Amino acid sequence: MSICLGIDTSNYTTSCALYNEDGHEIIMQKQLLKVKQGEKGLRQNDAVFQHIKNLPELLKELKINKYDIKAVGVSARPRDMENSYMPCFIVGENFADIISYIKKIPCYYFSHQCGHIAAAAYSSGHIELLDRQFIAFHISGGTTEALLVTPDDEKIIKCEIIAQSLDLKAGQAIDRIGVKLGLDFPAGKSLDELSRKSQAQFNIKPTLKGYDCCLSGIENKCLDMIEKNIPKEDIALYCITYIKNTLDAMTQQLLKKYGNMPLLFAGGVMSNSIIKEHIIKKYGAYFALPEYSSDNAGGIAYLASLINKKTEIL
Repeated sequence: MSICLGIDTSNYTTSCALYNEDGHEIIMQKQLLKVKQGEKGLRQNDAVFQHIKNLPELLKELKINKYDIKAVGVSARPRDMENSYMPCFIVGENFADIISYIKKIPCYYFSHQCGHIAAAAYSSGHIELLDRQFIAFHISGGTTEALLVTPDDEKIIKCEIIAQSLDLKAGQAIDRIGVKLGLDFPAGKSLDELSRKSQAQFNIKPTLKGYDCCLSGIENKCLDMIEKNIPKEDIALYCITYIKNTLDAMTQQLLKKYGNMPLLFAGGVMSNSIIKEHIIKKYGAYFALPEYSSDNAGGIAYLASLINKKTEIL
């Protein structure tokens, strides 16, 4: 039985997972970081402290001592870019290094973003994407980016940003508006449910600059709607529709440039039911399952298994 461990300590979630190559199965444990009611996020030092507390307990719940783990993978940075850094990932990296040293197994370092892409490919049932070039959208609290994903001998995949938000990120907009509407942070799931209650219709023209987008208009408009006492469900739907239309417009432009490539959508915002239904119906795109849309270590464990298998063959 070939099993690899994955660890991810993002700014939202502590997560660890085991990937069993023989059964093509992922077992995962994760814990959302606690954010005080009314606040819109965490300081890095608070995230680091919570990860240090959470990770030992999650590893115990995962029962890693019961398995003969062949390798460990970890999210060591946000993206595969120079100077890509966030303190919270140091916690996961340190734990992975310790496990690697004690168990005398290799440790592989990936970006959090590549973990998202791998998790989406795995959970959508389309792991064959990792063997070819495709376009992926990574839409989350800290990221609104379209990526050209290419197979890579050393890292399995590499991601090149080909479009992005020039200001506010989609997840930021959802969380900020959600908190203003009295929802808990992170607000994605609650805002999705609230928007489903609205019968309003909006004709929203996205703001694109080339292939990039601008999303700050969402927050300004929604705050204005709140002041005018527009029903909360209508404000929620406006926010979601703005993001949906923006991603649609970006997709159209990118397909014109790169041709009819496969499309994969990952990141916490992509668990939104309205956006998902629209994009799948129009483009036949692939989406991660909800538990693999939000931050998770499943994709990291899977990448660790793939790269370890290649190393063993060599």
